[in-house]
Amino acid sequence: MSGQGENADTEPIRLLIVDDHPVVRDGLDGMFSGDRRFEVLGQAADGAQAVSRVEALRPDVVLMDLRMPVMDGVTAISHLVERKLPVRVLVLTTYDTDSDVVAAIEAGATGYLLKDAPREELFRAVIAAARGEAVLSPAVATRLLGQVRQPAREPLSQRELEVLGLIARGSTNREAAARLFISEATVKTHLLHIYAKLGVNDRAAAVATAFERGLLTPSRGA
Repeated sequence: MSGQGENADTEPIRLLIVDDHPVVRDGLDGMFSGDRRFEVLGQAADGAQAVSRVEALRPDVVLMDLRMPVMDGVTAISHLVERKLPVRVLVLTTYDTDSDVVAAIEAGATGYLLKDAPREELFRAVIAAARGEAVLSPAVATRLLGQVRQPAREPLSQRELEVLGLIARGSTNREAAARLFISEATVKTHLLHIYAKLGVNDRAAAVATAFERGLLTPSRGA
């Protein structure tokens, strides 16, 4: 079953497809246009076009390639976040290097998939991204977790302290994201970095350890 009935009573998810290869754009366009859960609003061949068309078309989700002429995908994601445009960005690329993954997630991408993902996995990822859920392919998740769990104990950055302070006051990931004007996926990435730097595995332990080390004070964290 393709699951086409899942969104039968709701509006289709509106998509913008961004890739510098016309064959890839047309292939994705045809695939999503053939499923009534989705509506393809348009295409863009580079990051600059993507930003302009998001402003004009207001899609729900952007399928964003990373390495493109004129403006790359990470820069485009940063521009979309800076302009506070209400869109989710799902990176769809052939690259899964550490630098590509982390840069895209930290810029504000909601998810990161590889172009060899099966059709149904891609459909599920777009639906999840439209809901604001973080989406990572298994290979990408393994790389990301492997990088942030290195044994080195670096100091927490100012943004990590801000995230941890909000968590200590009881904020959810979504509430912290809204307060800091970043995506929920970016908050989760910051939390993974915090856990690795503090040598802990969960939110409660991170808050407790931060108080013990004087990184948070009662006035800042409570």
